[in-house]
Amino acid sequence: MSMNTPAPALQLEAVKKSFGRTHIINGVSLVVARGERHAIIGPNGAGKSTLFNLISARFPVSGGDIFLNGSSVVGLKPHQITRRGLSRSFQVTNIFHNLSVLENLRCAVLWPLGYRYAFWRRLAVLRNANQRAQDVAAEIGLTHRRDTPAGVLSYAEQRALEIGITIAGGAEVILLDEPTAGMSNSETEQAVALIRRVTAGKTLVMVEHDMRVVFGLADRISVLVYGEIIATGTPEEIRTNRAVQEAYLGAAAAAAAETGHA
Repeated sequence: MSMNTPAPALQLEAVKKSFGRTHIINGVSLVVARGERHAIIGPNGAGKSTLFNLISARFPVSGGDIFLNGSSVVGLKPHQITRRGLSRSFQVTNIFHNLSVLENLRCAVLWPLGYRYAFWRRLAVLRNANQRAQDVAAEIGLTHRRDTPAGVLSYAEQRALEIGITIAGGAEVILLDEPTAGMSNSETEQAVALIRRVTAGKTLVMVEHDMRVVFGLADRISVLVYGEIIATGTPEEIRTNRAVQEAYLGAAAAAAAETGHA
């Protein structure tokens, strides 16, 4: 790499994960450029969520290395990786149901703004934290629900709130784990528009099963099968890759993807 060439936003080198004798991730290598939208697809049980858990340090790696903006993050704690500019969402909505939309977002911005735990501090007077929370609420289209307890939001609104929490701290590398799972077609369209808007200029890595979302959002796609990446390329290259069709997409799904009805 040239001295003038910026390091990739995210780089995995021969990453492995085993649970006892069970091998889940088998030497995955991957490079995600800065500002790229990269999708990871694969059948159920392929290891996609495990890979996210390794990148975000929820699981320790069994082998290999992971670099964030050129620096190894193996051995760091999840909160340390977050402070280095990586944030993620989860398959299961991960919000504070009894707090309002604004309170959820405010919790996400406190540390990045420099606030540390102090039991005597009244959060309502932290103007910059409140302003940032309001800005994110507007960005995700939930200003009108700002004072609503998160637990009574619709499912799609809760997913939007979780995306808001993910981006609220200003992370430059965003990991979204099945962001449109369980949504209707109209909700999915709104979610895709939201993701495109809030990740503009950032690096996005997502796990997603809906091929319309994948082919509509991703600049590049990696296909993970049995813990190994069998192909990486542009959406068109993945559509026409015979090995991918046989291992995952299937000829019918590939044909549907070409016509935009996957």
